[in-house]
Amino acid sequence: MEVQVLDKTGKETGRVVGLEDQIFGIEPNDHAIYLDVKQYLANKRQGTHSATERGEIAGSTKKIKKQKGTGTARAGSIKSPLFRGGGRVFGPRPRNYGFKLNKKVKALARKSALSYKAKASDILVLEDFNFEVPKTKEMVAVSNNLKITNKKSLFVLPDENKNIYLSSRNLDGVSVVTASELSTYQIMNAAKVIFFESSLGKIEEQFKI
Repeated sequence: MEVQVLDKTGKETGRVVGLEDQIFGIEPNDHAIYLDVKQYLANKRQGTHSATERGEIAGSTKKIKKQKGTGTARAGSIKSPLFRGGGRVFGPRPRNYGFKLNKKVKALARKSALSYKAKASDILVLEDFNFEVPKTKEMVAVSNNLKITNKKSLFVLPDENKNIYLSSRNLDGVSVVTASELSTYQIMNAAKVIFFESSLGKIEEQFKI
């Protein structure tokens, strides 16, 4: 698949780049995408939730009434979950929600997500550029020129670029990642994926094309 290279004004440069079919043109695997997105979201969970169980309640351990003859059910502790202020039964405990996923499945998921975007013509290739200083106004101008304003957009850089990152940080729906950080969730969550021209080589290196 061939895509026109655009400059930051949104105009065609006259150059064309080819998107590798082994990355951008495979038959998508929906289950691999599901697993990778599930792991990404699971890893973002803090898992710090905790409820107070009866052993952690502060209070007397004295038996609150005699065993028989009251006409009501037996009760041995004021900390019982049956009483107001008692401990919670089987409440949530701190835990790690992460799980293992094979590298080949993760790679298949990313290629599947990129293939979906390529098939829908939601991938743009942008000529490499940089800002002299961080300026949100300049990043807004780039989005306007590419006609992606008010759309979730993901800019994929070859390497870290502090000026571009800081210029986009305050913009809703605009994300900036390096090629090595690109995840399936970010690809699927974006309406448009904008690759810097030199970042395509980094993507191919990851998949050893």
